[in-house]
Amino acid sequence: MRRIVVIGAGPAGLAAANAAALHGVEVVLIDAGAKLGGQYHRQDALAAGDRFELPRNVEHVANAAVWAIEPVDGGHRVHLRVGPADGPDRKGRAVEARALVLATGAYDRALPFPGWDLPGVFTAGAAQAMAKGQGVAVGDRVVVGGTGPFLLPVAASLIGAGARVVEVAEANAAVTGWLANPKGALAGWSKTGELMRYAGTLARHRVPYRSRTAVIEAHGSDCVESVTVARLDALWNPVPGSERRLEADAVAVGFGFTPQLELALAARCRVEDGFVAVDAVQGTSAPGVFAAGELTGIGGAELAASEGAVAGAAAAKFVGAAVEPPVRAMAKVRSGRRFAAALNAAYPVRSGWHDWLRDDTIVCRCEEVTKRALFRAVDERDVGAVRSLKLVSGAGLGLCQGRVCGRNVAELAGVDATGFAKRPIASPIRLAELAEEEPVESPIDAEESGRALGVEY
Repeated sequence: MRRIVVIGAGPAGLAAANAAALHGVEVVLIDAGAKLGGQYHRQDALAAGDRFELPRNVEHVANAAVWAIEPVDGGHRVHLRVGPADGPDRKGRAVEARALVLATGAYDRALPFPGWDLPGVFTAGAAQAMAKGQGVAVGDRVVVGGTGPFLLPVAASLIGAGARVVEVAEANAAVTGWLANPKGALAGWSKTGELMRYAGTLARHRVPYRSRTAVIEAHGSDCVESVTVARLDALWNPVPGSERRLEADAVAVGFGFTPQLELALAARCRVEDGFVAVDAVQGTSAPGVFAAGELTGIGGAELAASEGAVAGAAAAKFVGAAVEPPVRAMAKVRSGRRFAAALNAAYPVRSGWHDWLRDDTIVCRCEEVTKRALFRAVDERDVGAVRSLKLVSGAGLGLCQGRVCGRNVAELAGVDATGFAKRPIASPIRLAELAEEEPVESPIDAEESGRALGVEY
């Protein structure tokens, strides 16, 4: 069964699919988006065509949600639903393969603050997705806040969509952070041009960029009308007397990223420090399962693509293809990881954000759990892990299943946040769909479809 399933079509998944296909194996590339590219290469969903071209032996399954992975003899079975998430005509499908490449990426981490549940507060990634994918700005006057270089392209995308970016509030002192690891910073020297382009866009539009500053409250009756920003000390405690009020009808906040671990945990991959642990060829602790991109650490699109190329080649070798070691890609991975380490050191999330919260601040938006209710549940009950935390507090039991609040709630409660990603059903699925019989594509199907695509077995 010389078939590989790649889940995720961002930089890592695309590189993995291309690398595996280059070695003559059949690849099924599954992605939730309508077009290839992921968040980094997000394409206009309304425009015709696709600017990426795949090899003939790669099948692209778009608008697909993988809801489960299970082991089968000699490989893995991937269960998915194909079609728009809210559409009545989604179809079930199960694909078997000897090897998997997980490139599911990550999503924004948003820290809570008073008023963050008001309409008009967005994650930075959502604001960028709307601007790049539909050409829509989330507001007329937008404050961008959080930490990390991702804030710059978000602000530039908003400007491109016609918004007035009032201010970019960076919670860390980024220059100081980079100087602490000059070798790691030099490993990412190729990104200097991109950084300067974004900085030039902000300068031309006279957008203030303020370090050691954060949005600590949003104000409004029915939606955001203004925000309070404040200077922060080294631990992110607001400096008394530094508060300023800014008029805005939208806020885009992002404090780094949280890897999407659901499928990795379903495949029984080991997780260390919140990320999937991999070896030198992106292999996980689960036989035949490889991981690439932000699942293994946050380091940007170039590192993700390099990891994807290594993972795709390693997966092809695992299923029996003749593969030369991808030496150049592996060297780029090593360099990229040095840069990623410097990046994470320069933009940490400090614990001072806990003090931005008032007792009545909502920490779980789906279930409207406040800080006071969370702490009361933790103090009164024996909470040792995520499961008991959810049961006694209600946090993480809502529609997002802890994807938005889980990491923050776990930090406040002092438990391991990985438990929020442990679930037998990885993505929302209707009961009727769960009961529906799925056609299973067996190894014989793989060979027949592979020959049709020109793949020799």
